[in-house]
Amino acid sequence: MRHKLVSELAAITGGFESTFTRGHLWDAGLRSRLLTPYRLLDLVMRRSLTYPRLRCLVGGADLREQDYITPQRIRRGYSVPMPDMHQISRYLRDGCTLVLDDLGAYDPTMEVTCRALQWELNERVQVNAYLTTGESGGFCLHWDDHDVIVVQVAGAKTWEVRPTSRAYPMFRDSDPNLAAPEKTLWTGTLNAGDVMLIPRGHWHQATRATHGDGYSLHLTFGFTRRTGIDWLTWVADQARKTATFRRDLDAGDIAANMAALVDMLPRFISDHAPVRFTEDHLTASVPERHIRTHGLFGTPFSVVCITSRKPRITQDGNDVVVRAAGKGITIDGSARPALEILLSGRPVSVDVMREVFGDDMTELVDVLLSEEICAEVTPELADGYAGLVPEITTQQEVAQLDGALAR
Repeated sequence: MRHKLVSELAAITGGFESTFTRGHLWDAGLRSRLLTPYRLLDLVMRRSLTYPRLRCLVGGADLREQDYITPQRIRRGYSVPMPDMHQISRYLRDGCTLVLDDLGAYDPTMEVTCRALQWELNERVQVNAYLTTGESGGFCLHWDDHDVIVVQVAGAKTWEVRPTSRAYPMFRDSDPNLAAPEKTLWTGTLNAGDVMLIPRGHWHQATRATHGDGYSLHLTFGFTRRTGIDWLTWVADQARKTATFRRDLDAGDIAANMAALVDMLPRFISDHAPVRFTEDHLTASVPERHIRTHGLFGTPFSVVCITSRKPRITQDGNDVVVRAAGKGITIDGSARPALEILLSGRPVSVDVMREVFGDDMTELVDVLLSEEICAEVTPELADGYAGLVPEITTQQEVAQLDGALAR
């Protein structure tokens, strides 16, 4: 999936290497295309949100949820929590940090951007938005258990980054890792268009202190890389399928039970090597949220692959097997060229696919929609791709992509 922001981030970070990196987006139009303060506040205003999905910090400390979220009574007597925009506007005027987590759940542009990053990284990606006004600070000095890519969308903010105080720290760990190192790795200001990758475990904090009036808006794309602990957890889950591992340790002949476990474990681990874990990780994800109309409002004009990882297409004799969204489907091998295009991550015109590959495309598209590997491109979803991921709308574009994939 060719996504403008992801391509630039890959170039800046050296292919998303887990090392502290700074750079700048060369395409200035990307910033406003991703998010603006107005769009963020509009997203907040129109949704029922609660803490910690929506947070408001003043002086680096969380406000109480009831200070900026109030129940809105509905005509029939029940109420729903809604952001109090009057109160939020006062905090913004006086200086605060407004945080909206998991922006991809609400905004199609962020949804598509996270999906493109997931295809690139083969890891789950979440994006959070931070709007800071006046001279307010954000979170105090801390470290994250995941890598973070910071994209400064607008305004400016000063950062301090320190190295790790523990190698490869984890959220659930044997050491609380509470002491930050004295050494400073970098201190400076991120201005609009600046990018920074902060690897897991690096201590950091951000503030607008000394900046005076104005604001900062930045996005953080967070992703947790797989570890040996994740592999061992997966092995333990696979062991649940075997009666020997499920048996009570103290049932019957305890010594025999222990011996059976000790004997089986090396072979079981060998049969469930990290390469198998990786394969399962890439294909076992659940279907993404999407709209399915079943043609109630007309035949879809275009479709797009929505899996959280790039589908894997393998040859199996005269057939091809598509593994994605936690399932595997077998399709006649003659459809592979069309499949490669439909699963490219780019919105594809259904009519153009029929013109190039014939009427069989109707059946193929229906299969991909039914299996929740592809989804209809609604006007709202199309907005998430516009200007960031090129849509395939002509026979020439199909031919060009077909030729590129063949090479």
